[in-house]
Amino acid sequence: MDRQSFRDNRFHKKHSSDLLMRIQFAEEKQSVTNLPQTKLEEFEDVKEEAVMTTLCSALDFYSTIQTDDGHWPGDYGGTMFLLPGLVITLYVTGALNTVLSKEHQYEICRYLYNHQANNVHCVCLRFYDFHLLSRYYLFVFLQNKDGGWGFHIEGLSTMLGTVLNYVSLRLLGEGAEGGEGAIEKAREWILEHGSFQKFTIILYNSVGRMWCLCRMVYLPMSFLYGKKFVGPITPTILS
Repeated sequence: MDRQSFRDNRFHKKHSSDLLMRIQFAEEKQSVTNLPQTKLEEFEDVKEEAVMTTLCSALDFYSTIQTDDGHWPGDYGGTMFLLPGLVITLYVTGALNTVLSKEHQYEICRYLYNHQANNVHCVCLRFYDFHLLSRYYLFVFLQNKDGGWGFHIEGLSTMLGTVLNYVSLRLLGEGAEGGEGAIEKAREWILEHGSFQKFTIILYNSVGRMWCLCRMVYLPMSFLYGKKFVGPITPTILS
């Protein structure tokens, strides 16, 4: 039901709101207080009982979405250029299948397809529920009309977002014609809009004045450029 609701509203609300996680927690951690919701009229005096009831309800709610080790997990959703960095690095270093299980790789593919810019056709991928250790089949319905990816899930397609996520899907094992046409459509978007921008080397003495996030991208790329590093030339890379 929640997946269907996400599909129906995919053009208006692109964030998942952690619904799958919350469903899992709800099955495992039932509410213990079941206190009624406290509502006050506009000019009604706030009494101690109402405050305590509200506080207890809040504590009860947050206890149901807390993990066993004490932290509150949440999807760091939005930006579409962070996950590809992880995938590409693991692939180049030969650690992709060591660090990421097949189940994790399926879920990464699902996420990337899910935020490919606004097509109405569906992509079916296996989805593993790591918390309950049960398997689902998840239908993904959010793909941009032009086939690309944006800088973030709300953004229009960009060359940066499209190339990074296209490459990530291919490195994760998706074929050139995979994703029920999604891969092909993304490739067409890239070819129609030119080629990926080159990384520009700037003067080193200006790095200290760069925004911290830009600097964290520039420094490792400059190191790799200086080392003339070349990753393994695999059949996937050649394709």
